[in-house]
Amino acid sequence: MSEGPAYAFIGLGHLGGHLAASLVRNGFDVTVFDRDPAAVERLVALGASAVDSPAEAAARAGNAISCLPSPKVSETVLAGPGGLLEGLPAGGAWIEMSTNGRDEIVRLAALASAKGIETLECPVTGGVHLAAAGKITALVGGDGALYERHRPAIEAMCAKSFLMGPIGSAAVIKVITNMLAFIHLVAAGEALMLAKQGGLDLAQTYHAIVASSGNSFVHETESQLVLNGSYDIGFTMDLALKDLGFALRMGKDFGVPLDLAARVNAIFEQGKEAYGGSAWSTQIVKLLEDAVGTDLRAPGFPARLEI
Repeated sequence: MSEGPAYAFIGLGHLGGHLAASLVRNGFDVTVFDRDPAAVERLVALGASAVDSPAEAAARAGNAISCLPSPKVSETVLAGPGGLLEGLPAGGAWIEMSTNGRDEIVRLAALASAKGIETLECPVTGGVHLAAAGKITALVGGDGALYERHRPAIEAMCAKSFLMGPIGSAAVIKVITNMLAFIHLVAAGEALMLAKQGGLDLAQTYHAIVASSGNSFVHETESQLVLNGSYDIGFTMDLALKDLGFALRMGKDFGVPLDLAARVNAIFEQGKEAYGGSAWSTQIVKLLEDAVGTDLRAPGFPARLEI
């Protein structure tokens, strides 16, 4: 085991499970908690320890990492009954890897600070497939010395990390990157449909766009899942709408008109209505497929992204 800090890890979903696994693989002492027993079992099989509550995990480790689906869940895990603040010792650290709005993370960090707990916000970007390979990017907000203290753990989970400024800074850049990703996804779907209806070979179209000025990270990755037909990005419509909501609220707070983001948010609302909030976010392109009456499919593309 690592001679450095031990960590509790709370939230072993599509993203958190991979992040926690990277910590374990890199020799860190990790104690996990999740409401899904199967998720816990996967981490225990890799070498993590398991306990019955976030508080117990935090007390055992002295530092805690969380990766959770919403600010409401983050607050419950942090400050609710059996939460992290019941277990973390004064001087311990809470590393929040969930996506939050700026106001939410500032408020939650203040709750932790009142108990003598230091906070780093550390949302990640790049996709679940990069998290699985330990190649995802961390966007960090908080004290520079605290960042350096926990940098070995962050670098065990993430190939790159950027200290963006004080608490709240990482929330802003994370929401910006996700806003761009959803805009790019809708645009990629429209581009592929134009190609299909224009009689082009979609596999050749995919590769031509990758080599063009119109390329994007989202086209390189998520367009493959559309062309396969699986849409399996490991990220849901509900999560996309959560992040777009953060972006639109920031636009109002900062006085920035976000016409594209507002239109894409409306499209995702349609997607949720059509396919459900638990549908993969990449299925937003299916709205266009259904409207036109044709599928965007080509041979040779994977059902899931792998490194």
